[in-house]
Amino acid sequence: MGGRVSGTSLSLNERAWRIAEDMAANADVLRVGVHTLPCGARVIDAGIDTLGGYGAGLALAEICMGGLGHIDYVPTPIGPDMWPGVRVWTDHPAVSCVASQYAGWAIKVGKYFALGSGPLRAHARVEKELYHRLGYAETARRGVLVLETRTAPTDDVATWVAEKAGLAPAELAFLAAPTASLVGGVQVAARILETGLHKMDTLGFDVNKIVSGFGVAPLPPVAKNDVRAIGRTNDCILYGGRVRYTVNADDAELTELVPKIPASASKDYGMPFYEIFKQYGMTSTRSTRCSLARPRCG
Repeated sequence: MGGRVSGTSLSLNERAWRIAEDMAANADVLRVGVHTLPCGARVIDAGIDTLGGYGAGLALAEICMGGLGHIDYVPTPIGPDMWPGVRVWTDHPAVSCVASQYAGWAIKVGKYFALGSGPLRAHARVEKELYHRLGYAETARRGVLVLETRTAPTDDVATWVAEKAGLAPAELAFLAAPTASLVGGVQVAARILETGLHKMDTLGFDVNKIVSGFGVAPLPPVAKNDVRAIGRTNDCILYGGRVRYTVNADDAELTELVPKIPASASKDYGMPFYEIFKQYGMTSTRSTRCSLARPRCG
């Protein structure tokens, strides 16, 4: 159904579809809403008009990683206090984090905007250069897309995405949650491995050389709006997150790469991410999320 150039099938969309089916079947327990659009696409609301919670956040984070990320909650010490945190590991970091989890597909339909992540990206491959570098592609019979947004996708949005992906709308499942929600906080903090891989890719390093990854990041308190929430979640990753990667590369490559990876290598290190928004003229959720689709300050 899908696979790398090497021929190994990972079937990200099928893995994610099963998790989404389980979410829908347990909607009341997970405090999510489920409805079907006129075009046939399914929408799971995990925090727009619903409470969501830690259970839904865990499921959504797993869907973002195409079912190849192992995610759970751990206590995380910050100074004298203990905060809830998320622990993530995967043996397929390039595919699960970059080909699936990275929020690299800008969904723009009329006045609607959201950044899309999840395994449908690996089927649609709108980001052609990225998937060429990864050497990964899927041909899925149904697909799953996660939207970080405060507005649920409409029939027009689902139809537009289906056309771009070359699938019927009824073969699509959308999951949506705003950043300023319990679910949103979990799914962004769970990008602790993806943030590092994205930076390495930006630096020109072949992320297929990353064999495995393990990371932990604290979860933020829910903010009063999405722009503040983007600041808090990125602070958790950049200042509170810790990762370890197993890499198959020679010493010369690593000697050049390693000093550039930590968040502390940035000239903006130490500044709250919300303040960086203001410094670079970011005044809205849309402009902020667009900026995060490009290299992050960390």
